Amino acid sequence: MPNSIVLVKQVPDTSNITSDAMKEDGTVNRAALPTIFNPDDLHALEAALELKDRYGGKVTVVSMGPPKAAEILRDTLYRGADRAILITDKRAAASDTLATSYILAQAIRTIGNYDFIFAGRQAIDGDTAQTAPQCAEKLGIHQITCLTEIVKITDNIVTVKRDIGNGWEVVEIRLPALFTVVESANTPRAWGAKNMMRHKNDRIAAEIAQDQIDNHKSAGRLIEQWNLDDIGADINRCGNLGSPTKVFRIQSVILTKEGYTNIPPTQEAISELVHDLVSIKTT
Repeated sequence: MPNSIVLVKQVPDTSNITSDAMKEDGTVNRAALPTIFNPDDLHALEAALELKDRYGGKVTVVSMGPPKAAEILRDTLYRGADRAILITDKRAAASDTLATSYILAQAIRTIGNYDFIFAGRQAIDGDTAQTAPQCAEKLGIHQITCLTEIVKITDNIVTVKRDIGNGWEVVEIRLPALFTVVESANTPRAWGAKNMMRHKNDRIAAEIAQDQIDNHKSAGRLIEQWNLDDIGADINRCGNLGSPTKVFRIQSVILTKEGYTNIPPTQEAISELVHDLVSIKTT
């Protein structure tokens, strides 16, 4: 029975951007923005749950973020996940994809006993699509991006179908492996009533009074909360210390032109288009 780990993220709701979305230094003001479950990660979770439905096994969900991210971990439990873990530590703040992938890889090593790692193709806040592939590299395992379907599992070999933009590709890969999942792969399931009743009072330690932690733990209602020490992380590879990427500026681009321009497939028209793009500093 294959065991799966799913990487999920709570992200700012980019459909509700306001004038408070950016700080003076040009970085995202996350505290001022409403948050949602990263859309692609919902498809990653569904891929893991479908795999569990077909072959059995356990689904463990991991998220890295502030205590508020426990909201989406409860969501995953409502949908059928077996275990949820939040990596939350102030020393991990401002981690770029390099530092984030290192922290998540350390968490995965701590969990152990996995066959599949699923993640969304990318997060809507950064749009880099780098974190999951970097995790695979740090773990030293195979990876397949843009997964649309798990065709079959034979012994330790899985056959999958992936989207390559203008078609599909069928690939065989040896487990364990990491897969990023695209929107066309599935339709995320709704919350289950029994799961909601079972997990509605689940909390991380940061959400409850100190004297209630033992009661939640004994009742099986304590969502696991780990810090960087729990996963044996090197502090110099986390947060600002481990993040070579520096944000220069974040802009909210508003498109004002209506309609579209038809470019004839001629050398003259293409040259004119390139000239126009250069003149407005688009390229």
